[in-house]
Amino acid sequence: MLKNATILVLAITTASLLFISSKDTEKEDQALKMEKSIQVYPVPIPSHLSFAEESLPLNKYGIKERLDRELLVNTYWQSNTMLMLKRSKRVFNIIEPILAQYGIPDDCKYLAVAESGLINVTSHIGAKGVWQFMESSGKEYGLRINNQVDERLHLEKSTKAACLYLTAAYKRFGSWSLAAASYNRGMAGIRRDLAKQLVDDYYDLHLNTETSRYMFRLLALKQIFDTPLDFGFHIEDKDYYASEPFVPILVDKDIPNISEYARSIETNYHILKSMNPWIKGNELLISHGPYTIKAPLQ
Repeated sequence: MLKNATILVLAITTASLLFISSKDTEKEDQALKMEKSIQVYPVPIPSHLSFAEESLPLNKYGIKERLDRELLVNTYWQSNTMLMLKRSKRVFNIIEPILAQYGIPDDCKYLAVAESGLINVTSHIGAKGVWQFMESSGKEYGLRINNQVDERLHLEKSTKAACLYLTAAYKRFGSWSLAAASYNRGMAGIRRDLAKQLVDDYYDLHLNTETSRYMFRLLALKQIFDTPLDFGFHIEDKDYYASEPFVPILVDKDIPNISEYARSIETNYHILKSMNPWIKGNELLISHGPYTIKAPLQ
């Protein structure tokens, strides 16, 4: 009887040890798999970077580390950066010619990337659109915002408004870096900071966290978008989101029902509203018009 009990105890003990050993082996296998699949490296820091032909002073105090932070954040937030890359050609094809038309440096397109990720979003303080205009500043720079329409969500028109702002900011500061920073801080805020701190360069300013990171985020995005493979983003031409072909239609009469109007031009409410997100509701009255809307090319 005692012998049988001893054998039973030994059997149970052996089974337990085998179970524990199996668990340990499984954990080791998982650790090895994780080690192979998650490999995090420092990102390359270029020896020279510029924004609108204004060089980044990498030799100044703290500059390289601030740049490194934004390169790391935007490299290792892979899903977000990949989505922005995929959207970029579709949006840049529209905004690049407008920037050139107004004499704004092409690098300023990265403000739109930093502000919104190249989609129409609404911030917690009410800024809207790809260029993130507040209602007051949107109206100041010529955007129609009323109970019918919100042209902050109109990519072409809001890009023109951003160009007007940047033109005025560059005229005031004589620097595209300061002009871009003022897009985040406001012209008055940047002017006060420069006067208080007795400097004339963005990279010498002591700023709030958001604005102090702003130019470095623009520069990081520019570097990643220019050389995505250097930062681990394998993207080919076929991967970019394509522009939807459209036909412009001049609307010079009231549209009392967008759904019915969409059907009359052989599309639907969802498509017409998606192509014209600046139209607020289910009607478009032209008291402040006329308007030009985009309709899908049949």
